[in-house]
Amino acid sequence: MSQPRTIGILKELLAHKEPITSEYLAKILNVTSRTIRNDMKQLDQLLKDHGATIESHRGTGYILTIQDETKFRKFLSETTDGPLHSNHVIPSFPEDRIHYIIRKLLLAQDYIKLEQLAEELYVSRTTLQLDFKNVKDIFHSHGLTIEVKPNYGIKAVGPEMKRRFLMSKYVCRRNEYDVDLLNWTSNILPSKDLKAIQEIILKQLEEKNIFMSDIALNNLVIHIAIACTRIRSHHYVSMEEKDLNELKRQPEYQTAKEIVRDIENYLHVRFSDVEIGYVTIHLMGNRLINEEKIDENEVMAFIDENVQQLTKEILSEIEAQLGLGIRHDKKLELGLLLHLKPVINRYRFGMNLRNPMLEEIKTNYPIAYEAGVIAGTVIQKNIGIQINDHEIGYLALHFGAALARKKMKQPRKKCLIVCASGVGSAHLLRCKLEEHFHSKIEIVDTINYYNLKNAPLDQVDFVISTIPIQEKLEVPVVEVKTIVSQHDLQKIDMHLTTKEKHVFKQYTRKDLIFLQQSFQTKEEVISHLSHALMDKGYVTDTFFDSVMEREHLAPTSFGNLVAIPHPLVPQSKETILAICTLKKPILWQDKNVQFICLLSIKEKNNDDLKDMYKALTDLLDHPYTVERLISAETHEDFMKILLTE
Repeated sequence: MSQPRTIGILKELLAHKEPITSEYLAKILNVTSRTIRNDMKQLDQLLKDHGATIESHRGTGYILTIQDETKFRKFLSETTDGPLHSNHVIPSFPEDRIHYIIRKLLLAQDYIKLEQLAEELYVSRTTLQLDFKNVKDIFHSHGLTIEVKPNYGIKAVGPEMKRRFLMSKYVCRRNEYDVDLLNWTSNILPSKDLKAIQEIILKQLEEKNIFMSDIALNNLVIHIAIACTRIRSHHYVSMEEKDLNELKRQPEYQTAKEIVRDIENYLHVRFSDVEIGYVTIHLMGNRLINEEKIDENEVMAFIDENVQQLTKEILSEIEAQLGLGIRHDKKLELGLLLHLKPVINRYRFGMNLRNPMLEEIKTNYPIAYEAGVIAGTVIQKNIGIQINDHEIGYLALHFGAALARKKMKQPRKKCLIVCASGVGSAHLLRCKLEEHFHSKIEIVDTINYYNLKNAPLDQVDFVISTIPIQEKLEVPVVEVKTIVSQHDLQKIDMHLTTKEKHVFKQYTRKDLIFLQQSFQTKEEVISHLSHALMDKGYVTDTFFDSVMEREHLAPTSFGNLVAIPHPLVPQSKETILAICTLKKPILWQDKNVQFICLLSIKEKNNDDLKDMYKALTDLLDHPYTVERLISAETHEDFMKILLTE
């Protein structure tokens, strides 16, 4: 069994709470369904000894069931260094090969020949050239280039600090959420040395009463570990003297000096003043202020007017483009004010911060992430700082929290239950519905059918009935069984989301849905959909460039084979969706994509688009639906799946 494929299957099973089919996994991992089924049998046998099994549900797919949480977690931690770990096998997927090549280039002291890489990876030169194009794009997006020298090979070149940031992302392989550094695997330093660096930092932070998050602390540990390795191989960071002198005046510089002093003694490596300066920047850029213990007046005194104005512009632009209704959320404004100051410090000195939650944020909170992208464009326009997708991810957390707070304030749908089988069954039905839909519906009353004519229907949104109601009521009726089934619960849930599903019908056109296409790259897909919109008069000839500019900021592939590209700013005559499905998945930056929904928002939009965003988000959460949409061959089948599943 191919070990990298096993890792891929296990990752997908862990990521999904609902069953996933062998066909879906086959598309993700570029193998046949039969191969997946064989792998599943072997993986199930392996997991049975480690507290978990893989259940197969006919018609819906496979789901991971964990019986012994402790035993299973122990197994996962052991596989970090064990036979399932991808560092110990030849990578067979494009994404894994790309990561392998990046690590190889970053750690190499000299040129590497492509023939050598092809032999190591057991792939043809043609395959390697395709992977190498993506590698160059990733290096370019991080401010580095690949130098090609005839007869010598390829070599990574560029500023030392940018190289170190890419090393922190691709070279140090660890469980991002495991705060115990002894469980990490690193090509930089042994885990015991990482742990020692962490203890040295914690000692100084405690003495100086400086607070950092666990993620920020781990980022600092990795930065210092990489610095030690690079200094030993005589690669040093540089900084202008005026910037270094300014850093030396900061209180964090003294803390950095004391941290470095202890690390020098432990690891026998010498840090220059400039290297100490970069440790200082980490401390300045990651120091946190407890939002819960500071009031608005203190924040305004702490934050300068430029940052306050920047925050207001960010909130205004997000409201103008997305209409999320969170502009006046005071907690959001406070969080952004406190967040932006260290962001500006980091970027002022060219320091990038790694965000281990990035992929989960993009997948689970795409609307909040898009708000983060808009915030990034406002920051760039105002102060000339172009933040990367990791910083955008951290900003998105603030917008996601604001959207959650708004959702909590939304009133529940009011419903009336009509039950004809007696008090006991009516009470059971009510309790079941309240248990399942407690955050979505408010049950006004439970009545018999003969009392329906006197019921206050003008005070409810819909009726749930255990018997057929022939007469037409002024509100919708959802018919269920007295002993409510899972199917009945799905019917009610579908009723609650019908408005969201309806947006697909509202914003799609038959002549803008392209099924079973054979495009090879994201540029081809975007070009085709953009020209289709342009031919129909929805957009102008600047649309494609704006979409590609948005892709350059951060790819819009959100996992689950789905990408939702869109222009940097709204510019169409009306809000419209252009959709494309592909016969085979294509690599979209670093994810396989087979379902593309090009979204174009109306210029100067005043519509409430939250239902559309919710419908798109729900689509990302249902791989089975996505798989069915990809398989659809006619427009009728496609729309039936889109509107009902």
